[in-house]
Amino acid sequence: MLFMADIQQADEQVETAGGAAAGKRAGRRAAKLAREIRAFATTHGGSAEGQLAHIGRGRIRIALVGANGEWGNLVADDADTAKDAAAQAGLTLQDDFDGDLAARVRTGRYEWSRMAGIQVGGPANA
Repeated sequence: MLFMADIQQADEQVETAGGAAAGKRAGRRAAKLAREIRAFATTHGGSAEGQLAHIGRGRIRIALVGANGEWGNLVADDADTAKDAAAQAGLTLQDDFDGDLAARVRTGRYEWSRMAGIQVGGPANA
């Protein structure tokens, strides 16, 4: 015969096991993002800075700006994973994507043509 306490304890063990598996997945995802951040920094001048922004449904954009002004984005499943990845990669995080960080971004013809295409009738978004 099972008592309520026994059922509750069994439920807690299942939740703990499920939480541990999810934690391992999040850890692997953070490690992968950290490798991608380090690769970006290495490719773009040896260092990078970043900024975290919520983009919806719990997902977080990691905006990266390399030392050479090139920029890119990565997406994490949640804020904890994004922060963990940034810490593992040694990424300096800024509070906002404005001021000094935005001023370092180097845009090229592609970005300008895309912006013009979207706003003032330039090339189509194909």
